[in-house]
Amino acid sequence: MGRKREVKELDTTRRLFIAGAAGGLVSSVIVGRLVNLQLLNQEEFEARALVNQISLVPGVPRRGLIFDRFGEPLATHRTSWNVYSAREDLPDLEETLARIAEVVDLSPERQERLVQNFRREQSFIPVSILTDLTYEQFTRLSVMRPQLPGVTIEASHARSYPRGRDFAHVVGYVARANQSEIDAALEGLDPEVDRQRISRIQGVLKHPNMRVGRLGVEKEMDDWLGGTPGNHRYVRNAQGRTIRRLDDDENAPKPGKDVHLTIDADLQREAIRLFGDHSGAAVLMDVNSGDILTLASNPTYDPNDFVNGISSVDYNALRENERAPLYHKAYDGVYPPGSTFKMIVGAAALRAGLTDSSERVYCPGHYDFGGRRFHCWERRGHGSVNLKGAIQKSCDVYFYEIARRLGPERIAAEARTFGLGISYELGMTGGASGVVPNDDWKRRRFNEPWYDGETLNYGIGQGYLTVSPLQLAVMTARLARTDGVAVMPRMVGVGDTVPQNRQFGAMPDAAIMQHLREGMFAVTSETGGTALRAGDINFNGYRMAGKTGTAQVRVISAAERVTGVIDNADLPRRLRDHGLFVGFAPYDNPKYAVAVVVEHGGGSSSAYPIARDLMHEAFVRDSGRAASYQIASNATDTEAI
Repeated sequence: MGRKREVKELDTTRRLFIAGAAGGLVSSVIVGRLVNLQLLNQEEFEARALVNQISLVPGVPRRGLIFDRFGEPLATHRTSWNVYSAREDLPDLEETLARIAEVVDLSPERQERLVQNFRREQSFIPVSILTDLTYEQFTRLSVMRPQLPGVTIEASHARSYPRGRDFAHVVGYVARANQSEIDAALEGLDPEVDRQRISRIQGVLKHPNMRVGRLGVEKEMDDWLGGTPGNHRYVRNAQGRTIRRLDDDENAPKPGKDVHLTIDADLQREAIRLFGDHSGAAVLMDVNSGDILTLASNPTYDPNDFVNGISSVDYNALRENERAPLYHKAYDGVYPPGSTFKMIVGAAALRAGLTDSSERVYCPGHYDFGGRRFHCWERRGHGSVNLKGAIQKSCDVYFYEIARRLGPERIAAEARTFGLGISYELGMTGGASGVVPNDDWKRRRFNEPWYDGETLNYGIGQGYLTVSPLQLAVMTARLARTDGVAVMPRMVGVGDTVPQNRQFGAMPDAAIMQHLREGMFAVTSETGGTALRAGDINFNGYRMAGKTGTAQVRVISAAERVTGVIDNADLPRRLRDHGLFVGFAPYDNPKYAVAVVVEHGGGSSSAYPIARDLMHEAFVRDSGRAASYQIASNATDTEAI
């Protein structure tokens, strides 16, 4: 009995030992595995775990800023709180929208539209749910984050235009990419071969925070300003809630670069103010550097309204406004130059030797040619006038006669020499070339030859000839120069490369130019001039030389001439003449050139007061002084030395 008990106890001990050894072995394996996981291969397995919970989201780059010549911001950013998500990140789309609607006004109709938007997009494309939340809405939704898995609620940089209406036509605006812009970005890519790249481009361009340049500098320099898209890495938990964003400089979006314009923002604002209720354009430029200091169109609009999408009602109101606030009149607008063109005709005749400054032409108030009577604006006539007197009094008959001698080809060639007939590259969208007609142009346009009578209208800046206000400013700046240089306009001081504008033929010699300038001085400063009140710009005794112009927008019948031409004031606005004025100052040492067009202003008397007051402001402000980017560049160069 004792023996059996001993054997049994020994057997039990052996079993316990084996079990203990086995248990110890298992524990050792487990401990070893834990050591391997937590110590030896910690980084590797942490990385693997992280991959399972990291979400790659297309990153929108911060857009570059736009400044005026003195560092005044024209396009910048403001903080905007937005809510968006991708369909693949949402466990239940309808439930998520319903929860958001508990905090922020989201009507059932709006929720249904959002559901349709999500279903139309590919599952990985983020869709905007709410834009531009108030801070209160943002904080209330942020508290609800645990209940909104897969939803991103974040602050972003929204485009802002602090100078708003003053620079709408120049700077333009940004907007969400439309389908045609997305298609253009994907052009040439193969859906099979380039699938990843296509997805990445779509993800960025359709991102709720992404904006692209739509007009003006924003559009033309979009690549420069827009930066380089990238990806942000977000850590999310098992429920899809975003925990944090990881630092990833290598793959993060790269910000865009800034642009500095040559325009003086305060002078631009003054130009628009001076127009009041009038529609039109004003351009003021430095005759030495070619810097454009003002490029203003009136009326204008607020580009901030377009950043997050303008309503169809508001947009149609802008489109249907008869004064065309969306139209960049200074750069895209074209008008008959009227009598502001007469210096070009005079230059062509002097250069060709078909007249000289002393030859006199008698003006009885009309000019008979080819069985037609061409009238002078002064029905009583100007009597005997030479070139200076013809410019001073704006005598049509004098220019009918020398235009007849010249013919359309010589006039056209001189017009191009003075900068008319081409579109200038300024670093923004648009740019009208206008029309500098000749026989070849008319045959191509109308399949008809040029008629001699058309040359007479050409000589006074009417007929087929059209120019932009910018071209008139360039023409005037070239007239102001005393060194024979064909000054070129420029508007971008620092930014992307702007294509060089074409070169022109040699300017007339100094003697010819002086005859033209003397005539322009007489316009504003000698008895009989058509704009005597424009000469004194009320600064330092400086005087402005210039030329008035009136461009008809209706045909005056022979019967009306017999009974008396209807006064502009008695006509509907749309039938009134355009008023024009070009000038430069100071006369004896030109610094600035200006061109003003007042649409349906009733004549030049509506234009030259704006030009005079704008010129005064330019001198008071010293708008052409060294720009801030020039000063910074000079300082850097000095430090380098």
